[in-house]
Amino acid sequence: MWQTIAKSVFGSSNDRYVKSLDKIVSRINALEEQLEDFSDEELKAQTFKFRKQMEEDGKSIDDILPEAFATVREASKRVMGMRHYDVQMVGGIVLHRGEIAEMKTGEGKTLVATLATYLNAIEGKGVHVVTVNDYLAARDAEWMGQLYNFLGLTVGVIVPNLPEAQRREAYAADITYGTNNEFGFDYLRDNMKQSRAQMVQRPFNFAIVDEVDSILIDEARTPLIISGPTEDKSELYVALDGIVKQLWADHQKLEKEAEGPLEEDGGFVTYDEKSKNVRLTEEGVDEVERRLIAAELLATDNLYDVENTQVVHHLDQALRAVVMFKKDTDYIVKDDKVIIIDEFTGRMMDGRRWSNGLHQAAEAKEGVEIQPENQTMASITFQNYFRMYPKLAGMTGTAATEASEFWDIYKLNVVEIPTNVPVARVDEEDEFYKNTVDKFKAIAKAIADKAETGQPVLVGTVSIEKSELLSKFLDEEKVKHEVLNARFHEREAHIVAQAGRLGAVTIATNMAGRGTDIQLGGNVEFRINDELSELAEDDPKRQLEIDRIKAEVAAERQKVKEAGGLFVLGTERHESRRIDNQLRGRSGRQGDPGLSRFYLCLEDDLLRIFGPDTLFAKMMNSNLEDGEAIGSKWLSKAIETAQKKVEARNYEMRKQVVQFDDVMNDQRKVIYDQRAEIMDSEQVDDVVLDMRQDAIGALVAETCPPGSYPEQWDVEGLKDKVDEILGLQPPIDDWMEEDQVEQDLIEERLQELAEERLNSRVAEIPEPSWRRVEKSILLERLDYHWKEHLATLDALRQVVFLRAYAQKQPLNEYKQEAFGLFQSMLDTLREDVTKVLMTAELRPAAPPPPRELPNLPEFMTGHIDPLTGEDNTRDGDGSRAAAPLFGTLAGSPVAETGPGGLASGDRDPYRGLNVNRNSPCPCGSGNKYKHCHGAEA
Repeated sequence: MWQTIAKSVFGSSNDRYVKSLDKIVSRINALEEQLEDFSDEELKAQTFKFRKQMEEDGKSIDDILPEAFATVREASKRVMGMRHYDVQMVGGIVLHRGEIAEMKTGEGKTLVATLATYLNAIEGKGVHVVTVNDYLAARDAEWMGQLYNFLGLTVGVIVPNLPEAQRREAYAADITYGTNNEFGFDYLRDNMKQSRAQMVQRPFNFAIVDEVDSILIDEARTPLIISGPTEDKSELYVALDGIVKQLWADHQKLEKEAEGPLEEDGGFVTYDEKSKNVRLTEEGVDEVERRLIAAELLATDNLYDVENTQVVHHLDQALRAVVMFKKDTDYIVKDDKVIIIDEFTGRMMDGRRWSNGLHQAAEAKEGVEIQPENQTMASITFQNYFRMYPKLAGMTGTAATEASEFWDIYKLNVVEIPTNVPVARVDEEDEFYKNTVDKFKAIAKAIADKAETGQPVLVGTVSIEKSELLSKFLDEEKVKHEVLNARFHEREAHIVAQAGRLGAVTIATNMAGRGTDIQLGGNVEFRINDELSELAEDDPKRQLEIDRIKAEVAAERQKVKEAGGLFVLGTERHESRRIDNQLRGRSGRQGDPGLSRFYLCLEDDLLRIFGPDTLFAKMMNSNLEDGEAIGSKWLSKAIETAQKKVEARNYEMRKQVVQFDDVMNDQRKVIYDQRAEIMDSEQVDDVVLDMRQDAIGALVAETCPPGSYPEQWDVEGLKDKVDEILGLQPPIDDWMEEDQVEQDLIEERLQELAEERLNSRVAEIPEPSWRRVEKSILLERLDYHWKEHLATLDALRQVVFLRAYAQKQPLNEYKQEAFGLFQSMLDTLREDVTKVLMTAELRPAAPPPPRELPNLPEFMTGHIDPLTGEDNTRDGDGSRAAAPLFGTLAGSPVAETGPGGLASGDRDPYRGLNVNRNSPCPCGSGNKYKHCHGAEA
């Protein structure tokens, strides 16, 4: 009670905050007359003046805010004929302060963004404006770009299939427009590049997110994922399996002849059943080399040349699968699949797969279908991506209902900006019906009645199927109407822009028409573009036609106002109140009259899931006649309660995703920072030295545990490891005979021998070449092990929830195991880098000529729900231009495809791009290139 009284007297905290900004707005307004006297050249020079004040006079962005905002307002009046209202100035201040501006539809959010964008772009560090689809990104960049260019700023836009050179140029601009998917995927791709020069993004500075609730809430449950490479290696697995099986058969034959296990160096392989490790003997290496050369599987004649790394890796896995993993013991074959058997419980672990290609080797061994290795190479959630910006802001028409989530996840405060003119729309109570047929009959009748009076109607549905169902009812009522199905944004924008014309009836999914206002009587600009496209700009008839269109729109607007303005009709409640509010907000623009009403029934998803057993549902079934409707505040309140439950559940699911990704995010930062440091370094010998010392220390500690006696040490294991990793055969047996031999002494001697060996290897080739080799191997092995680590974490996340049955907290379990796995990955990385540099055969070679790398690698970009596996790759608004699951190669021709992905025109528009025949076709069909556009290549 007291809160209500205090609020009525002093206003809400939001009202008081908005009112406190009036002082700044007054300062901005005081400069308007002065700037009106400026010439265009003087106005353009303001940007240079502001930069000079910041660089030389030490002024901050906040110091120049009033004059900068006044400059943008004046430039907008001259360039676009639009003057910022005072409430838009308030919105601009809110955005500049890194907050969310909630502004009703039609209040000009796109224009509001120009204020904060210009102010923050003056520093030259770059501002990103994030939109929900590519059409809006391109439209806003072109539309608002006129203003920025007038003031001397550069503008870039990021759209799919943009060549990397153009992407780099767009990111280098003062202001960059693009979608959340494009920005996120570019960040991941950049952190897979081999040099700074190949990266396209600059360090993050400031981002303004349009439709912030859609991007940071609705789409934030599904992380961005880059997976690949998708090359089909089935033939390699099968070929290596055949070679290894024959080698193992020959080895067993030798053992049989020897009537027992062979000596350490006898036969072709040595193996340890306890650790399930297998190694080739020197004779085995020679034999395998001979067979691999005959099968044309080696790039060079030496098995351990760097060029053969991948073959060696898969050879090792084939050896383990054939020699150490037994059918019906380690795995079983069921339904043409290799299923792992838990060594502790003996139960099948369906859905689990061995990593590093071991599972594929087992599949090749058993002759079943080999599943591809579509490993995650990089991933990030939108939450963690956008939290990397030092300053983040957003704008939308509906954010207040999710204010707590915005603060909890992003530390963003939501500020409700008052409308320029009070809202005159009437929001009527919901109408409830027993079933869908009754509801849609009532909707069709209501639309027909409104159409007769000339009142335009915008109908919001939750799915394309419901749109088509309603269309049939309207056909029966003989009501002319437009149906939008969220497939072509540009066409949608034209139709939605004219949805306010006299008698217009437009059916749209809730996602349709974002970024386009519905103006009563029609949109002058869209009508001019649609009707006068064939008339030249200098044609005298054009201006006459423009005057005619403006007069017609003005007259029609008055008639629509008299008919009651736009009638927004919702066919059912969405599970989120925000979506309902977005739909309602289409009506009542800038003080126009309007009406909104929702029609519901017990068969709606929201009521069917959350209300079938309630007293409310029983009452409706027993008291309502067919076709009868009821409406009350109590029922509307019950619906709102159900929506809050769903919103809370969805928030918990999104929160869970970000909590798990936070664990990976800490590790991701370490890896990406390390990559950046390596790329920026001229030489990495100090990093390599630290890795080698750590690897040797770990090697000695493993075989000669501290605190143990020499007779307890695994000397043979130490010798094998030293030979395998360092390529050395030191006299360890002689060292063991010395008095008071210690682990530290052995480690010190190994470090010295390793240093000598490495120095002798370095002397064989020019130093610059060696530095390139070190850097290249370090990055390549880091990327490889990080990719494998991501695959392990993916598998861990899928099974860790089962530990809840043991009364354990899955998130805590995940944190502990992920930390241990990360430490293990770093240890393996140190050992692997050391092994490659110490043992791989390196030959001097001339530095490769500089060349432009492919614009985008053959990766699959996906937006996959980590909990359900649901593919949300396409933008939430149904954008046709969203990044496809099988990404089109940047710079490649885009062909409209028919069934199977075959182009209707040129059979192979990708000829010459060197697309691997077993890779996904660049057209995005999902078929292999050789079965799609490359079928006739």
